[in-house]
Amino acid sequence: MINTAVGKDTHVSENQPDPDGETAAARRLAEALDPSAIDALLADAKAAGTPIDGVDGLLNQMTKAVLERSLQTEMTHHLGYDRDDPAGHGTGNSRNGSSTKKVATTNGPVTISVPRDRNGEFEPQIVPKRARRVGQIDELVLSCYARGMSTRDIEAHLHEVYGVEASRELISNITDVVTDEIEIWRNRPVDEVYPIVYIDGIRIKIRDKAAVTIKSAHLVIGVDVEGRKHALGCWIAETEGAKFWHSVLTQLRNRGLRDILIACCDGLSGLPDAITSVFPDTVVQTCVVHVIRNAMRFVSYQDRKKIVKSMRTIYTAPTVEAAELALKDLDTTWGRQYPGVIDVWQRAWGEFIPFLDYPPELRRIVYTTNAIESINFQLRKITKTRGHFPSDEAAMKLLYLGLRNISSKRGGESGTGTHGWKTALNTLVVLFPGRLPL
Repeated sequence: MINTAVGKDTHVSENQPDPDGETAAARRLAEALDPSAIDALLADAKAAGTPIDGVDGLLNQMTKAVLERSLQTEMTHHLGYDRDDPAGHGTGNSRNGSSTKKVATTNGPVTISVPRDRNGEFEPQIVPKRARRVGQIDELVLSCYARGMSTRDIEAHLHEVYGVEASRELISNITDVVTDEIEIWRNRPVDEVYPIVYIDGIRIKIRDKAAVTIKSAHLVIGVDVEGRKHALGCWIAETEGAKFWHSVLTQLRNRGLRDILIACCDGLSGLPDAITSVFPDTVVQTCVVHVIRNAMRFVSYQDRKKIVKSMRTIYTAPTVEAAELALKDLDTTWGRQYPGVIDVWQRAWGEFIPFLDYPPELRRIVYTTNAIESINFQLRKITKTRGHFPSDEAAMKLLYLGLRNISSKRGGESGTGTHGWKTALNTLVVLFPGRLPL
């Protein structure tokens, strides 16, 4: 749904394997195995009582054979000659037996023989020195963690399903590999202009100075000129206010952001003033759904449908004047019984009325912050499984992995589009002349 990539392109480390190459290699291996040979293997396994998968299964034995064959091939490449080849005489280096090593794979733990050379210069790549995990174990741990599983749960899962012994400290160390990635993501350049930016947050519990406190994790989503949504950043803070938001927006400005046409948010303390301070031409639009939801807190169940119908005449009004008349009618009818409803609308009025200047196609997009609330809903699912986080860094690690997981499920690194965006974009060109980089 959103883009969490570093910059505009997918972030791939130098040591990351090529997935297309791995797929092609796996396909060639499958094609090389004759169906009759596979049938014979399965028949032998059945006769011997060997399971297909699991720690002692056939797939595990094949994994062992493939790894050891790969290591022997690497050794041949390192030395420059095959085993027992006379060309190796006088080269100054040769094979020197092997050592055993137990590694964790997604098929279970495997004990393999790792070849050695006499000079001790061999550096295997498929199973590096001191590595105890191969295949997708690290990715599996990150995936489980991103879905809200605790280190204790992941430890039990790896042991029960894969027979892999992994301590909670090891699992925590695996998830720590994203720390540098988070810093790159939080400081990456952003676009110069985002027509619409959504800002909202979720509450999480974090231990701070020997006490558990409630903090807010604020997420900023930007919609670019193509209508694609991008996660611009996430900030954790105990208190909100103009100073905090000024710092957040200044960071975005320092990362290349020069203009926001419409900032859609929900009455976050100090945010409107901070936006107009850093981006003076930006229109601050309160989320209409939040206004309705806040107002409905004061309404008895039996009157909810009637008041919702009355409030609908306010946010569907064709003009500001018509909306003011609708609010006055709401006050006349329900103000004495539910003064809290009227108070909510009056306090939000200044940031609500820009919405009324927009045509229907643009109103549908800025009507609500649901674009960000759907993300926050999924983040709440993975954070609620924790009683509290030991630090801000631990909370940020889980939130980032959660965002990365959401991104991969909802359209990849480029994010997803916005329904009816082309029509809305044409409206924005008219309403904000000269401010879009078209």
